[in-house]
Amino acid sequence: MLDQDIKVQLQGYLERLVHPIELVVYAKDSDGDTSNNAHAEATQQMRALVEDIVSLSDKVSWREQRVSEAEEVRTPSFSINRVGSDMKLRFAGLPMGHEFTSLVLALLQAGGHPAKEAPELLEQIQSLDGEYRFVTYISLTCHNCPDIVQALNLMAVLNPRVSHVMVDGALFQDEINAKNILAVPAVYLNDEPFGQGRMSLSEIVAKLDVNSVAREAAKLSAKEAFDVLVVGSGPAGAAAAIYAARKGIRTGVVAERFGGQVMDTLGIENFVSVDYTEGPKLVAAMEKHVKHYGVDVMQQQRVASVVPAPQAGALVEVKLENGAVLKSKSVILATGARWRELGVPGEREYRGHGVAYCPHCDGPLFKGKAVAVVGGGNSGVEAAIDLAGIVAKVTLLEFAPELKADAVLQSKLYSLPNVRVIKNAQTQEVRGADGKVTSLAYQDRATSDTHELSVAGVFVQIGLLPNSDFVKGAVQLTRFGEIEVDAKGQTSALGVFAAGDVTTTPYKQIIIAMGDGAKAALSAFDYLIRSSVESPATASEVNSPVVKEAAVV
Repeated sequence: MLDQDIKVQLQGYLERLVHPIELVVYAKDSDGDTSNNAHAEATQQMRALVEDIVSLSDKVSWREQRVSEAEEVRTPSFSINRVGSDMKLRFAGLPMGHEFTSLVLALLQAGGHPAKEAPELLEQIQSLDGEYRFVTYISLTCHNCPDIVQALNLMAVLNPRVSHVMVDGALFQDEINAKNILAVPAVYLNDEPFGQGRMSLSEIVAKLDVNSVAREAAKLSAKEAFDVLVVGSGPAGAAAAIYAARKGIRTGVVAERFGGQVMDTLGIENFVSVDYTEGPKLVAAMEKHVKHYGVDVMQQQRVASVVPAPQAGALVEVKLENGAVLKSKSVILATGARWRELGVPGEREYRGHGVAYCPHCDGPLFKGKAVAVVGGGNSGVEAAIDLAGIVAKVTLLEFAPELKADAVLQSKLYSLPNVRVIKNAQTQEVRGADGKVTSLAYQDRATSDTHELSVAGVFVQIGLLPNSDFVKGAVQLTRFGEIEVDAKGQTSALGVFAAGDVTTTPYKQIIIAMGDGAKAALSAFDYLIRSSVESPATASEVNSPVVKEAAVV
């Protein structure tokens, strides 16, 4: 099952086990029925995987548990338990692909290897009272799913009142069809929907521990003022934090999640000096680099508003949605952008039930079905190419008379037999029945005729919108919502700088955002030096043209 290189690596990890662990494979007689090829093959592979793991450590044992047809146990599946304890951690499906790391961490943590989380968060998990039965539906190609699987697995290791089952949606299609699950990760708690999309361990715990929000807000508000506070932790925010911290000044980062949109980017082939990498890997490297400099990183925090400094040398206030207020001598806005919506009837109603924005995550859930991709740029064409290898048929709709994607991508697209391209198509409505998408209506812009495509999914790939709503009225924005900045990253507000995709900087690229963040940090440092020696009366002399123009207006 596992190749020799992976076995060698895994054996090294298993040497860290402190306590013996037992793996239990659950299978029904029907799982060996060759008429159900998927389950029969998965059962054989699961046994082989477990046997490989056991062969690598004398602290790991296994047994097989036969399950009757009447028992409500997902098969094939296997559990991980520390011998003599009562852990409730299970994989229903083969945790390979992106989930292999989840398997390795579950083995280590069940075997007593300490988790790399804040001690106060681990104590908070252990003190949770009540019964928490979690089920997470995933796809093995989803790069967002492992974060949730790993978080809930750790909770099941730490607290006997928490159980967690990872369910591979491609293997248990009947189950996800019954629940109308068309986007992953999808988390259920005690048989009720709990969350969808990426969530961190601290976010999950905060939803369960209702008093934690107030405690966290009080702790954040008590922090002393920063020299530079970066809002956002994508490429621009990470670069800004690193450049600021290297100046030896007090630097903080506040953001919802580290990495931003890059976490949803699979293949990256234009990052100079790196032939190929993937979004999550790049984000992990950025976060490690930022923390290397002792930056105070405050994640899972949404910013509600920013109050600029009234004069040079005064503090900028950053108000969070949980009620906390952070203060800083300067602020760098690096909040990036989000997926642009179609804005048509049915889109929001069927989001997560056929309307999707991540083909890598949700594509496997549409295996054998027909889907539509809206958008003919690089993202849309790449999505159509990826989906063509999974689904039965892909129809790509482009609003303009011609596709905008690179020629090499278009060539690949047109070579695929199960892809159809429709140009001059204006999407009008996403239609559905029984809680899931059934079709998409569009108008031919050349003839004004209306057509309807029978599809099970609609993947929206039409670009990005800047995440700037929280600074409306505080800084100047363009009509597109981008933050206006000058050549140094200065906004119209004193002490407030901006960088990356949220700004007017052209060409939304990772490497450009990083350079933008570095520039904003250097500009903020220059502002700190100047504002510390100049009086409020002369401080306007150091402001950018954007600031001066705003003052005139």
